[in-house]
Amino acid sequence: MLDILYPRRCPVCDDVLPAGSECTLCIKCRNKVEKVIEPFCFKCGKPVGDSKREFCQDCKKKEYFYTQGRAAFVYDRYMKKSIAAFKYGGRREYGSYYAGEIVKRYGKWIENIGAQYLIPVPIHRERYRKRGYNQAKVIADDIGRRMNIPVLDGYIEREKNTEALKNLNEAQRISCLKDAFFVSESSKLLYRDLRCVILVDDIYTTGSTISKCAEVLKKAGVKKIYFLCACIGKDDQGGE
Repeated sequence: MLDILYPRRCPVCDDVLPAGSECTLCIKCRNKVEKVIEPFCFKCGKPVGDSKREFCQDCKKKEYFYTQGRAAFVYDRYMKKSIAAFKYGGRREYGSYYAGEIVKRYGKWIENIGAQYLIPVPIHRERYRKRGYNQAKVIADDIGRRMNIPVLDGYIEREKNTEALKNLNEAQRISCLKDAFFVSESSKLLYRDLRCVILVDDIYTTGSTISKCAEVLKKAGVKKIYFLCACIGKDDQGGE
């Protein structure tokens, strides 16, 4: 009855799934989704396409403040549609699918890290008011429930309501994210024993947002910072 009244939808194409279906994706989308497989960058987890390469082009050129990261899906046209529905179309239930695939793929990696908390990348209060939820927290909450790791929401705060980074070049992204995030003194005192955390977000392409969040965590005294994302760009893509 619940499936009839509140039908589940395919998180890729948004089509209604058959009532009582145990499948997560509809039939036509099962072979469309491109999952991240090896070889991928040792640092950020971005697909590199060559088993002889340890790092992607970005990680060769730039210094990031995080230790390492992983993502479940390649950010292609199908996942762009899925993430857009998740973020802007009110399909917050899709976060459970992303989290499930992340845990299925990287559960052992997550366990080995031994993180004290999952920390969702924050969105600005104006966006939160319009959207009604932080998509990163939706994913983090589901991963935390599956892996029994607490979620520390609000530790990083977002001061600037930045424009979409995918429309900006690298210099503009750096300028846009300057002083965008901070950790309050009261949070530092309350969680002064933070040593290892995992940042969680929906998309990673250039790493600008994740690295900036990792930077403020480093300044707050966190020693090891990892990240998990639903989607990641390929070696030649740009974005967040």
